[in-house]
Amino acid sequence: MKKFLAIIFVLLGACASHPPLDLVEKVDLERYIGRWYEIARLPHRFQEGCLQSQADYHRNEDGTIRVLNSCTTKDGEKSAKGLAKVVKNTGNAQLKVSFFRPFWGDYQIIALDKDYQSAMVGAPDRKYLWILSRIPDLDNATLNRYLEKARNQGFNIGELVYDSTK
Repeated sequence: MKKFLAIIFVLLGACASHPPLDLVEKVDLERYIGRWYEIARLPHRFQEGCLQSQADYHRNEDGTIRVLNSCTTKDGEKSAKGLAKVVKNTGNAQLKVSFFRPFWGDYQIIALDKDYQSAMVGAPDRKYLWILSRIPDLDNATLNRYLEKARNQGFNIGELVYDSTK
């Protein structure tokens, strides 16, 4: 019986969810929209083989955000169009993004510099993380600050893939 209970507790622990991410307090979407270059990301299949990744965000009349993600692969250009919508009462720091409706993913802004020149975005399950910049490079001090913040929030930064935008 003790062995059975121990197995149950291990399984329940494996199912435990992560604590909520510590997000930025408020995001001015008008300043956030535009082009962002990927500096680093956690690996996932839909960006496999991507280099020189960038995301373009544009505001739609209905308040949603049009998303265009693009990158270069060994076979040429690759892009994906999506739609984002703000989660209410989150200071615009949480969005839901869909590239294949009706499926929506979490897009949560974990870090954002005061000039809207760099940002870090993740998902509460810690499987997705992006470090972004308005220019193709990010200074080491900012990158290290973001890496520390990501580590402190439970992201496995040892798995990060660093993008090449040159």
